[in-house]
Amino acid sequence: MASWVLSECGLKPLPLNFPRPRTGPIPRKPAKIRFLHSGKPGTDLKFPSTKIPTGGFRERNWGLKVSAPLRVASVEGEEERGQRINGVNGLKEEVPEFDPAAPPPFKLADIRAAIPKHCWVKNPWRSMSYVVRDVLVVFGLAATAAYVNNWFVWPLYWAAQGTMFWALFVLGHDCGHGSFSNNPKLNSVVGHLLHSSILVPYHGWRISHRTHHQNHGHVENDESWHPLPESIYKNLDVITRTLRFMAPFPIFAYPFYLWNRSPGKTGSHFDPNSDLFVPSEKKDVITSTLCWTAMATLLVGLAIVMGPLQLLKLYGIPYWGFVMWLDLVTYLHHHGHEEKLPWFRGKEWSYLRGGLTTIDRDYGWINNIHHDIGTHVIHHLFPQIPHYHLVEATEAAKPVLGKYYREPKKSGPLPFYLLGSLMRSLRQDHYVSDTGDIVYYQTDTKLSGSSKLN
Repeated sequence: MASWVLSECGLKPLPLNFPRPRTGPIPRKPAKIRFLHSGKPGTDLKFPSTKIPTGGFRERNWGLKVSAPLRVASVEGEEERGQRINGVNGLKEEVPEFDPAAPPPFKLADIRAAIPKHCWVKNPWRSMSYVVRDVLVVFGLAATAAYVNNWFVWPLYWAAQGTMFWALFVLGHDCGHGSFSNNPKLNSVVGHLLHSSILVPYHGWRISHRTHHQNHGHVENDESWHPLPESIYKNLDVITRTLRFMAPFPIFAYPFYLWNRSPGKTGSHFDPNSDLFVPSEKKDVITSTLCWTAMATLLVGLAIVMGPLQLLKLYGIPYWGFVMWLDLVTYLHHHGHEEKLPWFRGKEWSYLRGGLTTIDRDYGWINNIHHDIGTHVIHHLFPQIPHYHLVEATEAAKPVLGKYYREPKKSGPLPFYLLGSLMRSLRQDHYVSDTGDIVYYQTDTKLSGSSKLN
């Protein structure tokens, strides 16, 4: 009856013998297993097929066709190895930890190509607008504090003005990199005015900072906050070791670095004959030293006019606040990460590998005030990008950088959490081995406060 109804509707009846599809291979013949990457002929995974009676239907093959490789622990004593990049393969249970010392699977050109073209454009008018903004804030804060002249207001003024001095430094820093504008003369004039006002020799610093960027991550050739080899570290006198590694002294180091550089290096940022500079740079260094001297002379004159105590309150204490900001920020961009980061020597070092060991930091409300200098990885790799494009450039580069980019911990309105990172690093990061092309910081357990560490 059912067959008659179907035939009247123009449909063919279903076959009476309709086998249920099998979910596994039919063991008519022994299965041949092909191991991963065996490369041996005749070892494909094969299963016999079962045919469904047609009765008007197309013949279907219900045999399994397996394309995913079967994982076997070893073949003839050798571990299977999939294609891997920096120790990462497709087998989740065998993925080793990321190795920040391994050469990256991308090139500097790959990162550059990922950054939008407009991020490279320098707008001198926009750059100057930040200068005008910061200078107005500096003079406004000073005028307000002098007018109110209240001991409740002074500490607030010192914190705010020290931060603004640091913001002025960052803009002068952009002039030194040429990211302020494409006009070298404009960069030089603005850089001298900004840096001299906070007692920084513009060209002397600019040249040594260029050396830092060109050699970052190299144990011997880096210029600032570089690690000390064990032989140099163990020959430091007690005073030098204390000033470099015992808080709070390291965050007051910058003026002394300008005069004497770091342990193990000689020369001064004020001396045109220093080995920091080549002969063709002597005139630039002399110019900057004269500008610094003019500012120092102006401060002496102001002390005579308004009194040394008033000058100390208006300028002296904010200056040391600026120094603390500079040392804190520059140190933590190269130290204090939760994982150990490598330093390189010899053939292991490259500009890219050195730059990838820098660390971005979040400063909360301070990000905008100090011109997003916390986006330090992209700044180190491409210092010619203006500060107002660094955040966008960093976001664009993240997919290329992958795990080589370390997402910064989010800050509250004020970045007090960074003090913990600073203290931890000062207790742990003391010296590196005298030998080896890839080295990590080691801890002197005899140094005060570090004996409790592993």
